[in-house]
Amino acid sequence: MNSKLSLALSLVFCAFQASAQEKHEAYTQQINGTKLSFEMKAIPAGEFLMGSKKGKADEQPVHKVKLDSFFIGTYEVTWDIYEPFLYKDYETTQSIGAVPANVDAVTRPTKPYLDMTFGMGKENHPALAMTHYNAIQFCKWLYARTGAFYRLPTEAEWEYASRAGSTTEYAFGDDASKLDEYAWYKSNSESKTHQVGQKKPNQWGLHDMYGNVAEWTYDQYKADFYATVKGDKANNPVAVPDKLYSNVIRGGSYDDQAKELRSAARLASDPVWKQLDPQIPKSNWWFPEAPFIGMRLVRPVTPPSKTEIDAYYNRAPIADY
Repeated sequence: MNSKLSLALSLVFCAFQASAQEKHEAYTQQINGTKLSFEMKAIPAGEFLMGSKKGKADEQPVHKVKLDSFFIGTYEVTWDIYEPFLYKDYETTQSIGAVPANVDAVTRPTKPYLDMTFGMGKENHPALAMTHYNAIQFCKWLYARTGAFYRLPTEAEWEYASRAGSTTEYAFGDDASKLDEYAWYKSNSESKTHQVGQKKPNQWGLHDMYGNVAEWTYDQYKADFYATVKGDKANNPVAVPDKLYSNVIRGGSYDDQAKELRSAARLASDPVWKQLDPQIPKSNWWFPEAPFIGMRLVRPVTPPSKTEIDAYYNRAPIADY
């Protein structure tokens, strides 16, 4: 393909994507300068009841939450689009032309001393074992590549998308025996991840919200956070993280029991996930004992200001212990 035709097609695609953004429709994000892309679903603004009366203490009290509309990844982030961020030489092989200077300037993870797939598979499998900081830096790399602001979902956004309009323990109802149709988890996963999108999606077209890998949210984990809600509802709530531990992960993984996969179930990151890390100080980038954590992307319909974007991406990592 000649360069003029390539540029023309790129401009057409960008125009289409901008139109989809304005109309709040599902779209496919091309990672500029590569042959890679990923799918995003449009989630409507709305209100829902967050938490569960049947769940643990940290899932209560059940409270009303109001959220703005947003986009969320159809699938968990896979190694296919994550690995070019990890390794500059691999990114070069996946790029069409030279890697732009602004992309090259994004700080990349230190090379892991383990096979971070843990032998579970790479192509179309969820990327895993990254730290919260690592996940946010991947979003920064995407911003440099695409010009679009991607971030981690807030805990409320994640639960809202997981519920997909339902009020039951799972999006498909209260009967956990149906999980086999929707999730890879303890009873059917053979203790490993699987390619994304193999199970049924929820009502909003999202695959693997339950199981496969648990997913980072942006929030600090606070067991009593729901009790701090003032008034009749919380508007776009988020517990902004200011400590290294713990952050909230959601959805449960291939290694979790059914009860940990409920839409309301809250899990917290743990420093023991770096217990075997030989580095001093311990890595900002990897959890070598957490091959069950991954991520899913969110893009707000109304992008934040450049100052807000820089503040989100450029927070210095907190030293581990």
